[in-house]
Amino acid sequence: MSTPHAADGEELITTDVPARLDRLPWSRWHWMIVVGLGTVWILDGLEVTLVGNIASRLAEEDSGLDITTGEVTGIAAASYVAGACSGALFFGWLTDRFGRKKLFLITLAVYLGATALTALAFSSWWFFLFRFLTGFGIGGEYAAINSAIDELIPARYRGRIDLIINGSYWLGAVFGALLSVLLLNTSLFPPELGWRLTFALGVVLGLVILLVRRNVPESPRWMFIHGRGHEAEALVAGVERSVTEETGRPLPEPRGSITISPRESIGFVTIARTVFRSYPRRTTLGLSLFIGQAFLYNAITFGYGAILTTFFDTASDHTGYYFAVIAVGNFLGPVLLGRFFDTVGRRPMISGTYLASGVLLFGTAALFDGGHLSAVTLTACWCAVLFFASAGASSAYLTVSEIFPMETRALAIAFFYAVGTAVGGITGPLVFADLTESGVVSDTVLAFQLGAGVMTAAGLVAVFLALPAEQRSLESLASPLSARRRGPHRV
Repeated sequence: MSTPHAADGEELITTDVPARLDRLPWSRWHWMIVVGLGTVWILDGLEVTLVGNIASRLAEEDSGLDITTGEVTGIAAASYVAGACSGALFFGWLTDRFGRKKLFLITLAVYLGATALTALAFSSWWFFLFRFLTGFGIGGEYAAINSAIDELIPARYRGRIDLIINGSYWLGAVFGALLSVLLLNTSLFPPELGWRLTFALGVVLGLVILLVRRNVPESPRWMFIHGRGHEAEALVAGVERSVTEETGRPLPEPRGSITISPRESIGFVTIARTVFRSYPRRTTLGLSLFIGQAFLYNAITFGYGAILTTFFDTASDHTGYYFAVIAVGNFLGPVLLGRFFDTVGRRPMISGTYLASGVLLFGTAALFDGGHLSAVTLTACWCAVLFFASAGASSAYLTVSEIFPMETRALAIAFFYAVGTAVGGITGPLVFADLTESGVVSDTVLAFQLGAGVMTAAGLVAVFLALPAEQRSLESLASPLSARRRGPHRV
């Protein structure tokens, strides 16, 4: 690292830290990052699924909580969504300003505290308040974690790792669906205790993650941008030594360096101008991907229990098993397709997964309309749809994380996540609730077709606007705002 000065006396830093991080082979150090940061998505999936499945139990007289099923699925769900949206934006801005590590520790602590206090709820207002704060912490996690992962994982692995980590949400959903069957069994746990144990379980898992996460370092990329170049150099040098000892082979020479003018902070106006004015096509792409996946998931999952019980006479206490099956399909999509985002390429895989899921959902709607499906075959169709949709939805987070400048990364993730979550958590229920619960076949068919149509439209946008970001450094995709000799960007 060198520190020349510009003609006007401005301090400049020339560093090859990004190139050194990208040329690293896969190692135990990378596994530590994946485990320390990625497992929070399992918590999120567990959390959301458990709450959905305990709604009826909370409304029972002997639950110890004066609340109705409608309030759990309505007010409590909206509180969680509102918390997630606001937490993403608030913590996203702080993550870009104060660093990835501080915020991914703080956001997890917020989640843990709020979840523990939810387990102690004694009234509905208490429950709603701490559902909001739980969402507030989880929303912040999305911004802090995605930005840290993409800045620490080598470019040639970034796509598959990002997809698998985001897709692990559904692994948590599988556990949540099955655990709800166990914890709500009144022959094992009293009605007023079982639902509290579901939240307590989230606290225990979160504490384990917190212990692992303490060892995850700050992003060296964030460090040198914020004038901590010597710390970034020392951190990367230590990683290089451990990787060399592990592999027994010398590392290849890094290719390329970057010269930047360090900044302590970037103003919100500058960030907004960069995202919307300098990169309008990328912003359109990000909005399309997030809104598309939000509509598709709400078309299928918002009323999945009502569809099974209304049209196929499935017992309400058995819907968790069906949800566990479609959650497995969701998890397998990113796991099995993830590597192709790094080899076949971003544009064909992003557009392909969106279009495939949309077309398959159109087909499912036609079969459902014709009366050709049972609870089992409908679930099989959902699995096929969500196998592709989950990979596509995970790639939305990957896309907005890697196509904007480093100084805006966390807030960009937060913004698109908040928009997608708001669409899914506010517009989704308004659009799909009456359709999927009316008991009229044509209404449910329309819900499927709406979700499929928006997802297909997003896939078509990706055909034209998705970038060939595979195996490219983050800095080559979007030069940092602090970089010298930056040219104007209008893509």
